[in-house]
Amino acid sequence: MYRLVILDFDGVVLESIAVKTNAFRTLFSDEPDHIEEIVDFHVKNGGMSRFNKFRYIYKNILKRELDQTTFDRLSERFAGIVFDAVIRVAFVPGAEEFLSRWSTRLPLYIVSATPERELKEIVEARNLGKYFQEVFGAPRNKTDCICEILVGSGTSGSEALFVGDALNDLTAARDAGVRFAGRVKDGDPDVFRGAPGVDTVVADLSGLSHYLEGKT
Repeated sequence: MYRLVILDFDGVVLESIAVKTNAFRTLFSDEPDHIEEIVDFHVKNGGMSRFNKFRYIYKNILKRELDQTTFDRLSERFAGIVFDAVIRVAFVPGAEEFLSRWSTRLPLYIVSATPERELKEIVEARNLGKYFQEVFGAPRNKTDCICEILVGSGTSGSEALFVGDALNDLTAARDAGVRFAGRVKDGDPDVFRGAPGVDTVVADLSGLSHYLEGKT
């Protein structure tokens, strides 16, 4: 039985993965020799904060120093590119119904790699704050955030479910000692196939709701 549910945000609550991918393509459009490698790295590392992605890109792909001024400029520009798009993007199918229904039955939390201040502004702009006990984001890593939730709520890892759409999310769940459900959009490859520690894989939050009906 689960006593609480923790949701990733992009790709779990909102269909905002493509927004972030397009933002990376725009942000590094002046690096035509490296743009496809940069975008590929971003896509393959869902669940990693944009800050860590910037550091990796400069060190391992562009092979240039990333000074603080450039880092701050990238961070500010990225936030500007994505914010308006994210507050308009569609919900994952079943998300609105899931939040309305399950927030009255179980404590719900968000743990995301999106910067926390920006994430809270998006949640507020979309009138979602009423559904969540707390909202956690970068620069804190997901494992630490999940552990903070467990301690604060007095919940054991076996009683908590983290729902994510990336292998980094599964790693965070394992490291925090909580159970895990993967969201794989219809038509996308199942990155969780055969991975240990996955309780279930769902196509959307309607599927998650059906799953929880038998588990709470």
